[in-house]
Amino acid sequence: MVSAAFAFLLLSGFVFAAVNGTMAEVNEALFQSMEQSVQLALSLGGVILFWTGVMKTAEAAGLVRSLAAIVQPLLSRLFPEIPHGHPVFGFIASNMAANFFGLGNAATPIGLKTMRELRRLNEDRDTASRSMITFLALNTAGVTLIPTTVIALGISHGAENPADIIMPAFLATILSACFAIIIDRYYAHRRNR
Repeated sequence: MVSAAFAFLLLSGFVFAAVNGTMAEVNEALFQSMEQSVQLALSLGGVILFWTGVMKTAEAAGLVRSLAAIVQPLLSRLFPEIPHGHPVFGFIASNMAANFFGLGNAATPIGLKTMRELRRLNEDRDTASRSMITFLALNTAGVTLIPTTVIALGISHGAENPADIIMPAFLATILSACFAIIIDRYYAHRRNR
């Protein structure tokens, strides 16, 4: 259904451009967007490869297990389905730390690894577990102290004080995380009834 919607939008855009005589502008924008998307994919690919390597190294060195032991008392209340001492707590904590410091690109491979581990714990492979849903909600809310991408955009566009966004973004992401936990708990309680 989504593919049909995109196809409709694409075709209607071309028809509209042809009727209005703006096909040259559409072609220029199309090729410019393709170039930008390739540049973005290459830059993100490098970052994702780097952080995937860092995560593998941390896992091999035992840092993930150590981090899991430190944060387990807090996270075990949010993720009661995960067995005590499981290394996925370390992945969850790593993902939350990457989001906290505004490293969204670094959080992506860690989040994917976390979901793979949560899926292994899930008995019903066709349905997301409570822990998977909670992790997705928290990851989406992503409490962020330093929104590096927004600050970088502000700098590139000549903002006088690009770091002024730090406190409002921090408060907004704290509120979104609290709201995500409340909604997650509500639906988990409702599902268990």
